[in-house]
Amino acid sequence: MKTDIRSMTLEELTAALKALGEPAFRGKQVFTWLHRGVRSFDEMSDISKPLREKLAEAYRADGLSVARKQMSQADGTVKYLWELHDGNCIETVLMQYRHGNTVCISSQVGCRMGCAFCASTLGGKVRDLTPGEMLEQVLFTQLDSGLSVSNIVLMGIGEPMDNLDNVLRFLELVNHPLGLNIGMRHISLSTCGVLPGIRRLADMELQLTLSVSLHAPDGETRSRIMPVDRAYGVDELFEACHDYFKKTGRRISFEYAMIDGVNDAGWQADLIVKKLRGMPGHVNLIPLNDVAESPLKPSRRVRQFQRRLEEQGVTATVRRSLGGDIDASCGQLRRKAMEQEREEREK
Repeated sequence: MKTDIRSMTLEELTAALKALGEPAFRGKQVFTWLHRGVRSFDEMSDISKPLREKLAEAYRADGLSVARKQMSQADGTVKYLWELHDGNCIETVLMQYRHGNTVCISSQVGCRMGCAFCASTLGGKVRDLTPGEMLEQVLFTQLDSGLSVSNIVLMGIGEPMDNLDNVLRFLELVNHPLGLNIGMRHISLSTCGVLPGIRRLADMELQLTLSVSLHAPDGETRSRIMPVDRAYGVDELFEACHDYFKKTGRRISFEYAMIDGVNDAGWQADLIVKKLRGMPGHVNLIPLNDVAESPLKPSRRVRQFQRRLEEQGVTATVRRSLGGDIDASCGQLRRKAMEQEREEREK
């Protein structure tokens, strides 16, 4: 198997090229080309042909290919189903806002967290994505759409904290001044509550935004819809979040998918207020997307829930629904592609 060269840091590239007898500046040249989104070493016009051939023998730089692409007629949201070099598929969503363009990327092929309301976890986890595969989602979304990306959200398929080493390498790459140079304050990293990852991130004191998929403030409800709660309880989660704020000074965003009759009661809003006390937090209420395989339905009490939080001093917003006409909910497009592939095999 050839090495994924886009996962290499500038220092690693420079060392590898020095081992081939090349001067140090070649590392910067190759690194810059890779972060422009080239798909072949032959595109590196200022690199000698013998060196390009050596690189092609040891490394791959072909990148992702578009398997499917959907564009919302309502708001311009674009959803990509990318095919990886091994035939697996992942999703990326490009969303356009007044303040800039945001790309939501995947961190794994599939997911093993088992959240009841999420299509990403249907079928389980296949494998982790490399740092280069995460970077390519940003690069090739920009190149295909012709739109510059200013913000990144790691909230696509997969649990970032379950692939944290590769995610941290991706953050280093996408933040590099010779690359896309997207600042940490423009990056949001989501987790369903993997506490070792949250604590490790707190110790690093990165200036990114931590988004915690809360979805219920009480253990009984949360463990029913989010199996991760059985390993890391909701009280421990809030404790880790308080510690994270103390160490980093960064406000946490709490994602909350509103599910009818499950997590939208007044007492649950009151419990969120209680558990956030002493820590600034933003609660992002998400109107639930219908997933055909799930019995859970969108809440009819979103605005009442928001008002109850705000009346007690908690900042709460309702997330603008984008791409509703293009299966923009995480994992839906990949799931449909998998089902169609299975049906074709069975014919």
